[in-house]
Amino acid sequence: MSHVIGIDLGTTYSCVAYLEGGEPRVIPNLEGLPTTPSVVSFTQSGEELVGNLALRQAITNPSNTVSAIKRLLGKKFDSPEVQGVMKKIPYTLTAAKNGDVMVLVEDRAITPQEISAKILAYLKKCAEAYFGETISQAVVTVPAHFDDHQRQATKDAARIAGLNVMRVINEPTSASLAYGLDKKINQTIAVYDIGGGTFDITLMEINDGIFHALATNGNTFLGGEDFDNRIVEWVTEDFSKEHSVDLAEDKLALQRIKEAAEKAKRELSFTIESEINLPFICTDESASKHIQKMLTRKKLEELTGDLIEKTFPFIEQALTDAGSSPDKIDEIILVGGQSRMPLIKKKIAEFFQKEPVEHLNPDEIVAMGACIQSSILQGNMTDLVVLLDVTPLSLGIETENGRFTKIIEKNSTIPTKKTMAFTTVEANQRRVRVHVLQGEDDFAEHNISLAVFDLVGIALAPAGVPRIDVSFEIDADGLVRVSASDVSTGRSQNIEVKSSSGLTPEEVNKIIKRSADADEEADIDEHA
Repeated sequence: MSHVIGIDLGTTYSCVAYLEGGEPRVIPNLEGLPTTPSVVSFTQSGEELVGNLALRQAITNPSNTVSAIKRLLGKKFDSPEVQGVMKKIPYTLTAAKNGDVMVLVEDRAITPQEISAKILAYLKKCAEAYFGETISQAVVTVPAHFDDHQRQATKDAARIAGLNVMRVINEPTSASLAYGLDKKINQTIAVYDIGGGTFDITLMEINDGIFHALATNGNTFLGGEDFDNRIVEWVTEDFSKEHSVDLAEDKLALQRIKEAAEKAKRELSFTIESEINLPFICTDESASKHIQKMLTRKKLEELTGDLIEKTFPFIEQALTDAGSSPDKIDEIILVGGQSRMPLIKKKIAEFFQKEPVEHLNPDEIVAMGACIQSSILQGNMTDLVVLLDVTPLSLGIETENGRFTKIIEKNSTIPTKKTMAFTTVEANQRRVRVHVLQGEDDFAEHNISLAVFDLVGIALAPAGVPRIDVSFEIDADGLVRVSASDVSTGRSQNIEVKSSSGLTPEEVNKIIKRSADADEEADIDEHA
């Protein structure tokens, strides 16, 4: 059997790993590095670059270099999150026919799934070069708070990349696997996961090989990108005050500042101050202008301290949902590159009254956990390992007066299935529209719409007489299936839910074929 890999598809950096001799190992990319920038660049010559090669294009080709695409997976163009992102990225977004967000590159619109697929395909290629064999199966991680659209979009991206996803696993859960695999322990741990684009907090109970998620919470638009943007805003505002020049519309200048901001932020995890030095940032009638500023760790903490504080209400809610408290947490695991920030470590230690675990690599631990899960699914683990995850958001349907009725509550252990009985609101009603939603608000319009379908052929009867059973099923990947049946007629109808957004199976197949045709043309050109 060929190797099955574990992939951490990150907002800023991605990582791929495999299990060898019971130990997870990171597979280096084609440049010999353990992690790969989640960046794709499209050159004027038609070449597509991924990873470090793409990152090097970011300054000279900002409009066609796409980063942080993970934040856009499964999102609508008119969502507040996407509208906010548009103001801070150098590339252009547009709306698809179904309202989804797309990226404009040169003269074509590309889905976030396709761009993510190029990153996954590169990681697949790295693994194939490492093993000298074709790789077709993987376990892929997602933020714990990803909704159904985002999970489906991730699976579509993997399929476009030529990967069969054995399981989609939550990133904090994956990290807990890597932490607790070889430990015969009985512990409750908190996994604080803040990467480039997302924040998750997950409470896990580990008991001699059984990994049980107790509760999870988080924000899919809170991460290192936001910390970088705070530095960019500080630099550009000061520059504007000093020179009366607004750099907001200069994509080249903004990209240079952002790269310098991220570099300074990283350095300040280990030093007290870092210089941002950008000569010839712009030129006007008088002279060329430069940026030379010293960013101290204290100033960084002033700029971003509120972002860190935003994570604690999620922690408190997760503890409440799990019926726990800080003093009942045995260990705190930090995941994601942003967790290296000293102020985050300090705040976490103060909240839980204990120091977080330091010996784990926050950039690699998620991919390591994913490859452990792949080995579990293959049946290669000699010791008993059971993984019990939870759904991050409640699921239900819209009912009378626009209310949201929950059928499966958040933090329910998955896989799970639950059925609830409903009825008609009008006499002789022959059709019932089922609007499937995900979220926590009491009103349907404030939650995430997953799908809408109709149950037809209900027997004529007074209002309130027919019984309509609506069943929700969540599989181990956290993906949702819904069915409805009319019990009063003695007949059952199972309705396949068709997502209200995202790519259809036909669209995915078209993208795969288009990609294969492009690869074939490239091979012909190469050997011509």
